[in-house]
Amino acid sequence: MKLVFLILSAYTVPTLCGVKPLAEHFNFKATGKPLSPQTSVDSEDPDLESIQMQFHKDNTLTQDLLPEGEEDDEYLDFDALLGEDDDYIDAIDEIDVPEIVTDFEPSDPATKRAKLLKLFRGKTRIQRLNTVNSNFAFDLYRSIRNAVDQSENILLAPAGISITLGMVSLGARHETHRQLYNVLGFADFVNASIKYDTMTVHNLFRRLTHRLFRHNFGYTLRAVNNLFIRQDAQILSNFTQNMKTYYFVEPQSANFSDSTLINKLNGHILKITKGLIKEALKTIDPQTLIMILNCFYLKGTWETKFPVENTYTGSFRLNEKKVVRVPLMHTKGNFLAAADHKLDCDILQLLYVGNISMLVVLPRKFSGMRIVETQLTSEVVGNWLDSMTNRTRKVVLPRFNLVKYYDLVPYLKTLGLTLPFQAVANFTGISTKENLGINLVGVPLCTRAQAQTPKPNRVGTER
Repeated sequence: MKLVFLILSAYTVPTLCGVKPLAEHFNFKATGKPLSPQTSVDSEDPDLESIQMQFHKDNTLTQDLLPEGEEDDEYLDFDALLGEDDDYIDAIDEIDVPEIVTDFEPSDPATKRAKLLKLFRGKTRIQRLNTVNSNFAFDLYRSIRNAVDQSENILLAPAGISITLGMVSLGARHETHRQLYNVLGFADFVNASIKYDTMTVHNLFRRLTHRLFRHNFGYTLRAVNNLFIRQDAQILSNFTQNMKTYYFVEPQSANFSDSTLINKLNGHILKITKGLIKEALKTIDPQTLIMILNCFYLKGTWETKFPVENTYTGSFRLNEKKVVRVPLMHTKGNFLAAADHKLDCDILQLLYVGNISMLVVLPRKFSGMRIVETQLTSEVVGNWLDSMTNRTRKVVLPRFNLVKYYDLVPYLKTLGLTLPFQAVANFTGISTKENLGINLVGVPLCTRAQAQTPKPNRVGTER
């Protein structure tokens, strides 16, 4: 019997989604008088109340804004589930930070722990969890980078991987649970304070969901977290309750031999990702016991847009030998940036509406990418953010489209996560069935960036 674990990391799209100038939609003002060909829409603003709702849907990057009283059927009101005054995740717990012994190797466990605890000092609970999540993401990135061609692009959605493995860990026991917690970094987090235990991680993921998935934050963030159990298998009621409590997921019975199941699941994924991921699932093993779907969808707007009229074809160097001609998007504005002289790279922060951002790291030499990739940690990123200055800058970004597919099992195994993928795995917290190992299946990961029409000059991201 197998537990199939699918990571559906949705489209990653720095994108500008087909917004049209107002004049292309209407040929009259609110007065009903026709517009002459010489009349500029900008010369007199139309009555917004006369504009049909479909126009707003087609021209708003966060398209989930609905008329009052009409709620998205996929939307969970997390404010109702978790109170606004809950400061659980923002609590700062005291920890003892040992001295860092400089004579030891950086890879020494005691040295690594001391450095991590130093990073934890003064941080909230959720910031500490984000630190270990980031370090796991960079470790997984390096595991993939070491196995693929050095010129190959890499695309990951590590937050979804951490959350889904966190869900699985609810039902893991003994050595299987220990491996999951060690590789994901959860053990380092739990051991940092006497106030933490294994359930603290799940409690924080519950609160993090509330923090990230609030409605109308200026961006749209949605997720698919579903767990399906073969219809002749029995799942433990305690696991079901914990999944509902901490991850807002209720396990569902499924017939994995049913040929229509794939179409149903693909339709659900297509809806959540606004049509970006098509036919995510190709096949499902009829012998599957448990299948977990995880998919993130993010759609947001950059604060400083890239006007379409400032997009020009130019040269973009892929490596030391190959140069290609691509559309280059140009803009000018106030941006936060930093210089890392030790890693010989420059860092640019692109802000989105809603207090989220993208970091662009540019090595100054072609050979410098390998150095940056090797040294990436949450501490390095924190230093970049702390040293940033705000000034007027010109930014040039290539318009791009990426599609990636990974079988993550080999890469996770190189990090030490082996037991969950074997028949000897202990998931007796999920079901009393034995030999319940994870079969990790991936689907395409995609990203694209493109410029927007000049009015209203929108640029955004969809993942």
